[in-house]
Amino acid sequence: MPVLKIAVSHQIAQEEALRRMQAYGARLKARYGDKVSDLEESWDGNVLSFSGSGMGQSISGTVTVNAGAVAVELDLPFAAMLMKGKIESTVRSEVSRVLG
Repeated sequence: MPVLKIAVSHQIAQEEALRRMQAYGARLKARYGDKVSDLEESWDGNVLSFSGSGMGQSISGTVTVNAGAVAVELDLPFAAMLMKGKIESTVRSEVSRVLG
C-alpha cells in the first residue's frame, strides 16, 4: 500500500497537543464509528496506531505527537490514491484546526 506522510507544525506544549489530538480522535470515533468497521486504535505514549475499513477499503496508520509537530502516516489503498491531494489537504486542515 502507498504511504501518505503529513507533518503539521504547532506552537503549543507537546502535552497539550497530545491531549487535543486524543480528544479529537474520540470525537471522530463518536461521529463516524458507525461508518467504520473493524476499528482498532491504540495509544502508546505519544503515538496512536489505528486501522479500520469503510466503503470496502481498509486504512491504517499512525499519528505521532511530537514537540513542535504532529506527524500522520496513512497506509492508503491504491484506489484512494486518486484522492491523495484531497485526503492530504483535509488531514492537514483538520490537524491544524485542532492544534490552532
